[in-house]
Amino acid sequence: MKLIDRVLQRWRIAKAASFIPRGARVLDLACADGALFRQLDAQVGDGLGIDPVLKHNTQVGRFPLIAGWFPQDMPAAAPRFDVITMLAVLEHIPETEWDKVARACADWLKPDGQLIITVPSPLVDRILNVLLFCKLIEGMSLEQHHGFDVSQTPGIFARGGLQPVQKRKFQLGLNNLFVFKKPKSSNAI
Repeated sequence: MKLIDRVLQRWRIAKAASFIPRGARVLDLACADGALFRQLDAQVGDGLGIDPVLKHNTQVGRFPLIAGWFPQDMPAAAPRFDVITMLAVLEHIPETEWDKVARACADWLKPDGQLIITVPSPLVDRILNVLLFCKLIEGMSLEQHHGFDVSQTPGIFARGGLQPVQKRKFQLGLNNLFVFKKPKSSNAI
């Protein structure tokens, strides 16, 4: 990752951090190198990361990172989570997988747990392509972006059984933060 990649990543993590209660058990989807856990080590009580790009299972400090896909490679015995984060992930997920991922998020959250998502606006792809051309970023998996329509986000996760709590724009309006909550009386696991 180059400097601009890291700055944007840290900015996303900082936005998510304000919704993560101190001591929370956190699942970070597409955790990459565990940056969220390094940045929020003092805030997060316990956590687990999962990412299909990891070559093997590893550890970042006290946080295990699993090489694999969510939800199929999650350890069955893992306890449920207070918070799940999907920072700059949804735009990489094929439409055919959205409902499965949304239901799995609800299943892996404790009642009253929160799902925190950041999704860039479609304009960001054009900006990233210019930055990539200028070799200012590495552009993590840009080929997977599929012109995701940010306005679909609430509906996807509502179908999975989660309730929208918050929506904000940040990074000069080019990025979107969504927070969803699992109802206390949810039928999900």
